[in-house]
This record gives sequence, structure tokens and C-alpha cells, in this order.
Amino acid sequence: MSITRRVFMRNSALAVVGTSVVPAFLTRAIHAAETAGVQNKRLVVIFQRGAADGLNIVVPHAEQAYYAMRPSINIPRNAVLDLNGFFGLHPAMASFQPLWNQKHLAIVHAAGSPDPTRSHFDAQDFMESGTPGVKATEDGWLNRSLRELPKASLTQTDAPFRAIAMGPSLPRILTGAEPAVAINNINDFGVGGNNKNAAPISNTFEAMYDHSVDSVLHGTGQETFEAVKMLKAADPAKYKPAAGANYPKGYFADSLKQLAQLIKANLGVQIAFADIGGWDHHVNEGSTQGQIANVLGDFSQSLSSFWTDLGDLAEDTVVVTMSEFGRTARENGNRGTDHGHANVMFVMGGAVKGGKVYGRWPGLDVSQLHEGRDLALTTDFRQVLGEAVARHLGNKDLAGVFPGFENPGFLKYLG
Repeated sequence: MSITRRVFMRNSALAVVGTSVVPAFLTRAIHAAETAGVQNKRLVVIFQRGAADGLNIVVPHAEQAYYAMRPSINIPRNAVLDLNGFFGLHPAMASFQPLWNQKHLAIVHAAGSPDPTRSHFDAQDFMESGTPGVKATEDGWLNRSLRELPKASLTQTDAPFRAIAMGPSLPRILTGAEPAVAINNINDFGVGGNNKNAAPISNTFEAMYDHSVDSVLHGTGQETFEAVKMLKAADPAKYKPAAGANYPKGYFADSLKQLAQLIKANLGVQIAFADIGGWDHHVNEGSTQGQIANVLGDFSQSLSSFWTDLGDLAEDTVVVTMSEFGRTARENGNRGTDHGHANVMFVMGGAVKGGKVYGRWPGLDVSQLHEGRDLALTTDFRQVLGEAVARHLGNKDLAGVFPGFENPGFLKYLG
């Protein structure tokens, strides 16, 4: 999967039509690829916006209370994709089973934010800022994780795509002092200030460099656009994913496909973020069919395709999923679920010690529920994310990434 000089020169020749000089960005990228190889450790964070129902995603099918509290929306035992005799996946997530069997996929159940809010806005803000209960935090934890991050194969100045969000604007989680960029669609990127046909995102992207007083950002704009030209010359619309990477139709899958393309272009991506909505199922949530099955199929097939598409680069990549909170243990009168507390998180990667459900399961007996209605929380989401930041990315300053959090120790889901 490493990119050779021959491949780079072939692509750059397309990128710099009309000149025989290889741009500085490309010569440095060639040098990095040849001398360091593909050594970047990457963290990809996925946010399931709307509060996913963790109990119908990773089902505690051996616990009778689960079936008693969800008479019309439970996942029947004979439909659950069993994992370990106690937990099993929703049947729409069949594409995750090979990753589990290959031990590239781990699960952390009863995880999430310790803040008890049931507000989507506040809960998402707390999980993106990394400071539950504190609204005054100005930046996002994923941006802070870049501060003490060891530089990999490209220096920060050489890697304008070091931290990227797939979407029309920079999310809360990536706002802060460290340079980061939002990419809505590679095909919408314009490469000239006078390009009247450029999409708004490209204008925003260019303005970030043109008007920046940040010494790190200033002066890198032209090289950034040379990189964009390289991508456009390679005709992103005709990008061919790796064999077996069967992305479904939809925005989330398109985001991950483009992210895979950016990673494989060796642009120095170390931090990436994407999100997927459609999880707020108060009415007619469904069981093996219906709303939750549809979004889970999209979610799992997109992620498994992304994994396949990365090929060898997946070995240096860790993907972590999160949602603002879970759903009530009991179904409501509309055959749906209401805002709850603890949830489930997935961790996928080459360094992941998968094939295991991590965290302490609190149980679903009424006496064990949070406030008598929700799955209780036993693992703070910062404990899951902190392990990826410290042990995978190499940023040991977790007090700076998650201020005020006293980490009780790693789950040790990474090898």
C-alpha cells in the first residue's frame, strides 16, 4: 500500500499540466513516502448523532430482562448474530462479523458520558468538547489531541490534511488552535480564488489560508491547492475502491469512501472525523426490520467497506464510534425508545485486540438501572478515547486532551 516514486510521478504529472516542475508539496511527499514509508498512526472518530439504541445494536440476548422490557422491538434470540454467548449483533450488522472473528473489532458496552443530561445538544457538546458538564470549554478534544502528537511521515507544515472532518463545516470536536479542515466533497473543491464555479466549501477552505495570521497555516495554501489539484486530476468521481469494498449508497458511505481516498493518497492524514444521523427513534424503532435496521445496515456496511478499502493501511488505523447517550431500557408506548444514558462503542483497527466485549456489564434488573430506567454507565467514554490517543497516536498528555478527567486506567483493548 506504500506509494512509490513511480506512482507519485505518474499522478503528479496529471496534476501539474503545463509545467515540468514537480510542486514542492509533491517532492516532499515523495521523499516522505520513500524514506519513512507509510508510518502514520491514524485515529478516525465516528459520531452517531441522535442517540443510538445500544441495547438493540449489541444485544444482551442472554438476559431475560431485555426481552421483558421490549416486547415489540426486541431482537429475537434466533435472529441475533451471537458473539460470545451473552451478547450478539443486530442482524443488519452482518458485515461486522468477519471483523469480529478476525479480532479487528472490539466492543465497549455500558459506555458513554457520565453527565446525566438527556438533551441532544448538551450531550453532543460535552462529548465533543471532552468535558462533560462543563459548557465553557472552547475547543474540541480531537483538536487538543493534536497538540502533543508526534509528527509522523510528514511534518505539520507539509500536511494540511493532517486533521480533517468529512462534512460542510468544522465540527465542535475539531475546533481549536490546531489546523484542521472540513471537506464536504472532494469533487466540490475549487483551486483558485477567482473560480466562480467553486462550491462554498472551497471558498471557505481557501479563505482559511489566504487570511490566516497563523504562521503554521500562512504560506501553505499554494501547496495545499497543489494537493487538491492532484486529487482532482486523478478524477475522484471515478475513484475505484479496493476489491471487496462495497460501499452502500448514501452520504455516510460517500464520506468514508472519500476519506479512504485521502488516506491512500498519502496526504498525511492523522486525525479524521465523520458522522451519521438518523438514530433518534422515539416512534416505530423497529426490530430486525425498520428504522434501526436500515441505519445499522448503512453504518456497518460503510465502516466494513472503509476497512477493506484501506487495505494494509488499516493496520495503522483505529476507528472509534460514539453517540451522545443511549436509549431507555424499556420501549415506550409508541414502539420506540426515549433518551437514556449508557450506550455501546465500537473500536476497530489493526492494533485492536478484538473479538471481545470490554467494560463491566451492569445488568438490566430494575435495581441495576440508572434512575430506574436506563442502562447504567460503567465506562467513561474518555477512557475509551484516551487509550486510542495515548497508546495508538502517542500523545501521552491526556490531562491536556481531557482536562479534569482522572483516568482510572486503560481498558487495554490495544495490543
